[in-house]
Order: sequence, then structure tokens, then C-alpha cells
Amino acid sequence: MLDLTTIRSELGSHYDLEPSLDLAERMADIHARMGRVMPWPDWAIHAPYVAAINQLKKERGAVVLAHNYMTPQIYHGISDVVGDSLALAIAATQVEAQVIVQCGVHFMAETSKILNPQKTVLMPDMAAGCSLAESITAEGIAEMRARYPGAPVVSYVNTTAEVKAASDICCTSANAAQIVAAMPGDTVIMTPDKWLAQNVAKQVPQKRVVWWDGACIVHEQFTPQDLRDFRAWNPGLKIIAHPECPPDVVAEADYAGSTANIQGWVETERPKQVMLVTECSMASNISDANPDVEFLGPCNMCPYMQKITLEKVLWSLHSMTGVVEVDPKVADRARLAVQRMIDLSQRLAA
Repeated sequence: MLDLTTIRSELGSHYDLEPSLDLAERMADIHARMGRVMPWPDWAIHAPYVAAINQLKKERGAVVLAHNYMTPQIYHGISDVVGDSLALAIAATQVEAQVIVQCGVHFMAETSKILNPQKTVLMPDMAAGCSLAESITAEGIAEMRARYPGAPVVSYVNTTAEVKAASDICCTSANAAQIVAAMPGDTVIMTPDKWLAQNVAKQVPQKRVVWWDGACIVHEQFTPQDLRDFRAWNPGLKIIAHPECPPDVVAEADYAGSTANIQGWVETERPKQVMLVTECSMASNISDANPDVEFLGPCNMCPYMQKITLEKVLWSLHSMTGVVEVDPKVADRARLAVQRMIDLSQRLAA
């Protein structure tokens, strides 16, 4: 566990991290990307950290890859690449920097390391896990293969390197239906998200989709009644759900898609009012880019994603700690599953 008292003392001896209205003013162009959700006094607190991190990135030759669920000060303030799991996986293979700072959860950092074995991948907080990744093991994959002999295993990227290594191919919420449809045979095993699997099964009726009993602790909290209540309180509201939500929740929504698809839908459709049924940092991050759209709750936050803070990112870059390692033999097998996903996704999109 990170000793924040020691970290703060050490960082304070190297960087001026006191809140600064003057620095905030000088960095107003960055604040403008999140001004709708970031009050000016809060920006004065964050700005010194953003300035220090951006300078240290240059000195270290580092890039920051950030998931769409990061807080606005990370998403807009220090990130070089933002996106969903698929976009970050692809970006990890394309960046030239020798140091990658992964602002997301641990399996994302593992994926970047798997795809870049010669690069240094930093994880600002090793405790930033994932309920889905923790719900399945390589032994669980073997159990599913024994129950459904010959069926290919499609594992969500929200899994450990060991699980990826035991799978045939990976998928994200953006490409899951296309990946499953492209698999040989009549039966396809999906792990570990049962709700994503059931939502994919409706999209790919030609396949028998069987699944592991895992779920996201954020998305499984939403209920169909939540959505009906918000519609009753806000007539004309458009609702977009993430496919990690239960199928009865997705059925109540106007649209369902990955975080990247959610962003694209909002930018194309420009609804007057919209509710994003996903981690609530998502709405904050796209709010300023869509000033004519009113974003309404509910707001469920991922406790793992929220472990990544500016302070921890600065410490990781300063001390070059939080280095992610993956056993080379495991990485070699896992790389095949991830690369198959990337290659197939790119062929299907061509």
C-alpha cells in the first residue's frame, strides 16, 4: 500500500504543489476543456500537479494512456491518449515513448506491458484492480473448456494476463459481438462478464453463447426501475447504457455501447438531455465538448478507477515506481489473444 504521508513529503520537497490561482490562470487553456464540471477553486488545487506531471513526462520521455473513466483533471490535464479499452490497447502498440503511464486499472497496465515487453509500464496504484478481472482465473477457463469441449474462449480484456494467456482471443465491449460472430463453431465461451455475454447473445443469435458468472460492481448496480424513474422525472430524456449492465437495463435504454460508442452517439445525436448508465466520470469528461447537452445522473463511481490520482501519477513518474511486470511465457501467450483481437477488429472495420 502506498504511504501517502511519505509521498507527500517527498513530492513537496521537489515540486511547488501549493494551490495557485496564478498558475491556474496561466493554464486556463487546459481548464477550458473541463470548465463545465471543474470549479475554478478546484482547478487552482489541481493545476500545480498537472504542470509538474506534464514537465516530468518530457524529462522521462513518457506518455500517459488514460481510460474514459478517469477524473477530468487526469483525462483532460495530463493524458496523451484517451479512450476505451480497445483504443488504449491499440495505442499501446503505436506509442514511441519508452515509458507508459497507465491511468486506468491494473489489467490495462498488464495489457500495455504484454504488447510492449521492452518498455517500462508504470501503474500509479497497484491496488487499482477490477471486479471482473478478479472473478475469473486460468483454472476457470479450463473448467469452461471441459464443460464445452472444442468451443473457442473469448475473454474480455478486463482480465489478468494469465486468463488472457488461457484464452483464444480477447474482446472489448466495443467489438464483442463482432468477435463472437467471427468465431468458428456453434458454441462460444465468453468470460468473465455474464451481462456482456447475455447482451452479445441477443446480437449474435446464430451462436450459442455460454458464460462465466462474473459482473462489474459498477454496472450491475443499475436497475430498470432507475431508468424508468428518470424518464418519468425528465420526459424526452435519452438513455445510453453500457453493455456491462444487465440485459433488462439495456432493454430500457435508447442505445447501448462501449464508452467510445457512447461518446460518438452523444456527439452525433446531440440530445437535449441524456443519461449515461455507466461510470459517472464518463459524463464529466465529455460534458464540455457537448455544451448543448444536459447530462443527468445517476452516478455510480468505480472505486478502483478512483484510486488513480494526480498525486499518485506524479509520484510514479518521479520515483519510477509501480513498474508492471508480466512473466514472459505468460505474456507471449496472452499477446496472441490480444493481438488476434486487434487484428480481427481492424479487418472487420476495413
